[in-house]
Amino acid sequence: MVNSTTQKDALKVNLDQLQCHFTWTSKKKTIDLDDMKQRLEDTIQTSVKPQARFYNHFAFINCQQGKYEEAIQNLKEAEKILKESHGDDFEKRILVTYGNYAWVYYHMDRLEEAQSYLDKLETVCKLFPEASRFAAMIPEVYGEKGLSLLKSAGQYYEEAKECFKKALEKDPDNIEWNVGYATVLYRLEEFSGTPESHKPTQSMKQLRRVLELDPDHAEAMVLLALKLQELSQEGEASTLVERALQKSPDHPHVLRYAAKFYRIKGDVERALKVLKTAMEITPNSTFLHHQFGLCYRKKLMSLLKNPLSKNPSNPAFQQKVELIKLCKSHFKNAFKPRPLTFIKAQLDFAGICSLNEEFPEAEKIYTNLLKLKDIRPENRQAICLQAGLFQLFQKRAESKAVALFLEGMKVNYNSIERKKCRENLERIATGRLRRNPRDTEALGALGFLHQLDGKKRKAVEYFEKALQFDQGNEEYLSALCELRLSI
Repeated sequence: MVNSTTQKDALKVNLDQLQCHFTWTSKKKTIDLDDMKQRLEDTIQTSVKPQARFYNHFAFINCQQGKYEEAIQNLKEAEKILKESHGDDFEKRILVTYGNYAWVYYHMDRLEEAQSYLDKLETVCKLFPEASRFAAMIPEVYGEKGLSLLKSAGQYYEEAKECFKKALEKDPDNIEWNVGYATVLYRLEEFSGTPESHKPTQSMKQLRRVLELDPDHAEAMVLLALKLQELSQEGEASTLVERALQKSPDHPHVLRYAAKFYRIKGDVERALKVLKTAMEITPNSTFLHHQFGLCYRKKLMSLLKNPLSKNPSNPAFQQKVELIKLCKSHFKNAFKPRPLTFIKAQLDFAGICSLNEEFPEAEKIYTNLLKLKDIRPENRQAICLQAGLFQLFQKRAESKAVALFLEGMKVNYNSIERKKCRENLERIATGRLRRNPRDTEALGALGFLHQLDGKKRKAVEYFEKALQFDQGNEEYLSALCELRLSI
């Protein structure tokens, strides 16, 4: 038994050095595995040509869920595809698959088989001058790593971007990695607070590069159209969307981005029509459900401007009830399989519940979201902001709102959500101090704000004043002590 444990521990040391799915996204608690599996199934079903990387990723998920035999079958499928499609550079392409084999057999306690794949890796790695004993960081590995991280969760996007850059340094014309790089730039630009969001045309340049390499790449066309739409270049954007739909009328990704384009343009009926076509192809897509919800919300917000929507005997009221029901249903279907990663859909659902005065349901969502760990900083700030506004306006709980805005501010990340947390916090604190200069909570909040700004002496003033009226407050005492030591 001791020898077996020692052997397993020694094996694990070597396995940790591998470059494969088990070392790239090892935080199982930050990934919605069932949803990822569904998305992979959709991708395989709608792909013209099978890709080994889909089956590699499948093997990782099945193994995480304890379905080891299925995982081995996935890897056999990946290996078969690589032999058929990449015979000339099989050794470059097989590295990740061999690494995954070793890990799956390790999890099955079949240590000899795990070791045999480590031996195979060691043999293959000798072909590459810069490789270590079990890993070779060549473009094929960087490319597959980037694509794997891109499929996983938002907190891996920065790392995915670096992988694509490294892969493209050695192989600048590889279409798959150029698409991956363009996609990750596009997604990072959508996150408020990332360096990419301050230069929102990086992805446009990269998408045009993809279209240079493959003028018929319909997904690149619709993504580029969405970026052009942001810059109010509607003419070129519309042309690209129409071209993309002609080229790939059945591609779910093309359809979903085209629908987003039409919704933003204000043509909600056209967006819904495109979404219905996409939903027939991939009925379980969480992204599509979210897009449906956003379309129905747009119709709802327009209807709410009509005063007759408040009158139960008017048809507009019934229409409002139906739209609220549709929004809730689609937002819920969007986040239910993705409770860890689809935060936006959960916030949208809570927003509709709040609008419909279903306050306990909205509060339940905010409570669960505030417990999430390892999420993107702008998501943490968005949760604090929306939960804070809910406490402020729906629950009339100003103190809870202040605490939430302050929590959002303490996430050191320069996003729009953080700016809004600050604006609300300052407005509440200054308003309360005008009414009562001895309001310790308002004084403390302003003290923390000045501390976060690096205005230490001003922060000290506020904390000292707060402690005059609340002498035993440990939070203020601790902050004051820290500030005095740093001045």
